[in-house]
Amino acid sequence: MLICFHFNYLGVEKEKVLFIINPISGAKNKIRIPDLIKKHLDLKQFDFEISFTEAAKHAEKLTLDGIKSGFNKFIAVGGDGTINEIAGVLVNTSNHLGIIPSGSGNGLSRHLGIPLNPVEAIKNINKNKVLKIDSCSLNGRPFFCTAGVGFDAHVGKLFADSKVRGLNTYVKTTLSEFRKYNPDTYKITINDKVYLKEAFLITFANSAQYGNNAYIAPHADIQDGLLDVCIVKPFPKYKIVPIGIRLFKGTIDKSMYLEIIRAPEVKVERTSEGPLHVDGEPCHMGKELLIKLYTQSLGVLVP
Repeated sequence: MLICFHFNYLGVEKEKVLFIINPISGAKNKIRIPDLIKKHLDLKQFDFEISFTEAAKHAEKLTLDGIKSGFNKFIAVGGDGTINEIAGVLVNTSNHLGIIPSGSGNGLSRHLGIPLNPVEAIKNINKNKVLKIDSCSLNGRPFFCTAGVGFDAHVGKLFADSKVRGLNTYVKTTLSEFRKYNPDTYKITINDKVYLKEAFLITFANSAQYGNNAYIAPHADIQDGLLDVCIVKPFPKYKIVPIGIRLFKGTIDKSMYLEIIRAPEVKVERTSEGPLHVDGEPCHMGKELLIKLYTQSLGVLVP
């Protein structure tokens, strides 16, 4: 495990930290966050500014502008979608990502053990401890937790369109759509070997979980240079509850309906274009999908 420590010595210029707050991510009210930052951030180490996002992709622009202005730490106050926008700019740079988890799933934060409590998350930044993690891309679009096709991508689109967020809404949508969903057939190329698989869903996992402690790849290592390609085979409808229980207990890898293949790159061809999810955000792409992993390419502030 590669971890870097940065120390502030007397006379050394303070690091510049930009907090980027997504005011509408998740269900948490972020009105208190600026006051908590002023109270708990170590001002002997850091100078800081706070910006708020106003639209999709705004976090990405704020990060690019922040780099030009000399900031070297960027703190995402939001969910995995906000993190994705900021981190995508920071890959393969000397700048670092910090997180104050404020989304509905918080998959990357949970995997890295970053506190969900905002005060503790701010105190975590003060430790200035950096972990180099792998990053990934799907057809050139970056992701850091999971991406995928199939049933979860279908549900993810419906969930994103829902006016009510949270775990209960996700579970209700999942159960409702499961009854009428038809699995697809995929041509999967991994390590120069070609597989033809009928699959309920395929998840490309860099980290262990989707979020909310739903573990699709319980043993995924975010530093090992390998994707966990998780292929869920079609299963009888009465198995949905036991499989769901395994998902949240972290034992789905023991199910006969899940196959995991590890590789740094995978190509997937499906029968038609359609929805995907990338770090929990729905998107639409064509038939051919190329997923790549970039070893230890992003520095993240961790406990």
